[in-house]
Amino acid sequence: MTLCDSKKKLALAGAGCGVVAAVLAFLGNPANMAFCIACFVRDMAGSLGMHQAEAVQYARPEIIGLVLGSFIISVATKEYRSTAGSSPMIRFILGMMIMIGSLVFLGCPLRMVIRMSAGDLNAWVALIGFILGVATGTLMLKKGTTLGRSHETNQANGSVISILMIVVLILALCTSLLKSSTAGPGSMHAPIIASLIGGLVFGAFAQKSRMCFAGGIRDVILMKNFDLLTIIGSLFVVMLIFNVATGRFVLGFDTPGVIAHSDHLWSILGMYVVGFAAVLAGGCPLRQLILAGQGSSDSAVTVLGMFIGAALCHNLGLASSGTAINPETKKVVAGAVTANGKVAVIICIIACFVIAFTNKRKIAAITNK
Repeated sequence: MTLCDSKKKLALAGAGCGVVAAVLAFLGNPANMAFCIACFVRDMAGSLGMHQAEAVQYARPEIIGLVLGSFIISVATKEYRSTAGSSPMIRFILGMMIMIGSLVFLGCPLRMVIRMSAGDLNAWVALIGFILGVATGTLMLKKGTTLGRSHETNQANGSVISILMIVVLILALCTSLLKSSTAGPGSMHAPIIASLIGGLVFGAFAQKSRMCFAGGIRDVILMKNFDLLTIIGSLFVVMLIFNVATGRFVLGFDTPGVIAHSDHLWSILGMYVVGFAAVLAGGCPLRQLILAGQGSSDSAVTVLGMFIGAALCHNLGLASSGTAINPETKKVVAGAVTANGKVAVIICIIACFVIAFTNKRKIAAITNK
């Protein structure tokens, strides 16, 4: 069973994911966030004690549900494949860079689209960087860049990430070992059961539709194929309708309370890193979680890199701050990108080019022998 054989099915899958995001936003997830891979991975990293930013610590059931939803549907439809062995350390670094770029912008590609649907013009500006990053990565692919081919491994190997997610869920439900924010974004969440079910449904739709934000733009550039953009477009429309209907649509740059900033250059460069690194890694943050769930240890390594990247962002002061209202003065305090974050983004851009060119040359050398 697949949803990729018609644009109508793809549009329905995207609409289904949009409904899930809208419901979770209505039930308590942070404003203008609803469902963000980068933000939720950051929260999970905090809950596990990987960073000490008290405002962003919560074991997000959505992330657990995404992986398990992909695992369950891939097993049920015989698409589960346990694979590994394709440049694992490079993928780990790419996962870190994806997270750094995302937390400098303050959102993954999924949240970028959700922010766009709520009238956040900062996200529309960041889209420029994401498209340019994907285009750069796609050009590198056309020039021969590759991280190599994976191979099939023991079936149990591909299920490790799913088992780990179940362990985290058990710890969250049955113990007090995990940290949980009492204020800030980490304290804003839908009920656990709703979040878990939402993640399962979203994960199943994403797995069957091959949903990927970087892949959608890559396919347009490489093959003039707009199929994957159909999913993203329908998700955007559903969220736009939800935001307008609930009074959450606010057109502008200064949007206090929605965890965003208006430092446009660094929003563009941050999402440039995300787009470039995602193409090199073989998928956006959402796609990496879905592939990990369906057995790819290469993607699981990328996901682990994302967790470490999230921890580094807060431990080393790389993450940006969002525009907010000072509770004492009631004045708007503009969000900002830190100096450390700016340096990290520049390093990540250089590293992406180094990875792209060195791997292309390695393959060329092998071919010429």
